[in-house]
Amino acid sequence: MQISFDSATDVVTGIRFPEGNRWHGGRLWYSDMHTGQVFSIDPDGAAEPRLEATVDGQSSGLGWLPDGRLIISAMESRTVVAVQEDGSTEVFADLSASEPSLVNDLVVDPETGRTYIGAFGYDLYGGEELRPGPLYVIESDGSFRLAADGLVFPNSANVLPGTRTLVVSETWGGRLTAFDIEADGSLTGRREWAALPEGVTPDGSTVDAEGAIWVCSVDTGEFLRVVEGGEVTDRIDVPGRCAIDCALGGPDGRTLYLATADSYDPATTATTRAGRISAVRVGVPGA
Repeated sequence: MQISFDSATDVVTGIRFPEGNRWHGGRLWYSDMHTGQVFSIDPDGAAEPRLEATVDGQSSGLGWLPDGRLIISAMESRTVVAVQEDGSTEVFADLSASEPSLVNDLVVDPETGRTYIGAFGYDLYGGEELRPGPLYVIESDGSFRLAADGLVFPNSANVLPGTRTLVVSETWGGRLTAFDIEADGSLTGRREWAALPEGVTPDGSTVDAEGAIWVCSVDTGEFLRVVEGGEVTDRIDVPGRCAIDCALGGPDGRTLYLATADSYDPATTATTRAGRISAVRVGVPGA
């Protein structure tokens, strides 16, 4: 089904580059990646965004540990930081000695509290030739190990509801890749979950109650609801904009929050601040 972006309402505007969309505690949370700031906002955006934390450099994925602490992917320092009660941050996991490239999005396994985080695998902004990247698993004490490698720009990830399956977006691979999550957090049974339409570059994503995944295609400017096997059931086009991330939330879980920007170049977003998060209604609620 084609859903018109014209039906969307803006929830928050003036963002440089909105990332890390999450629905948590009755609020929408997001990173402004190019400022390193993390905000939360009421479902309809009626009140001003609340600054929750700031990291040095760029911020990306968000998650919550079993003890309730917010964790943030601090991309340039190649760390995951945890936010304390006073809003300060401390390093939860430091990947910098093992991973030379920027760390990316993350997901916390709701059953075990383990965190999975990907890394670029190469210097994207420096123009380095593309190389596959890794996926790490972080334990509750901050220790980490390699969970998978050879992923073509691992990005967002979701644990499918009612399963022990992790699905990872491979941005430059144009596909979603699934793994079985073992009891010790290891990933096995790697397989293609969905090959996406030609040209689609999956960035952020979110899973719904039926196990379908909403995928954001940064290069083609569209949000796609995809089921296992690759069928696209719903589509939202955002012409002329980068589709960056999304989250399902709102009081009934049927509001899809769409994060878009005019560019992913930090030099451009510093002056335009044209990033925004908009909301549309969909039929299937979040998981």
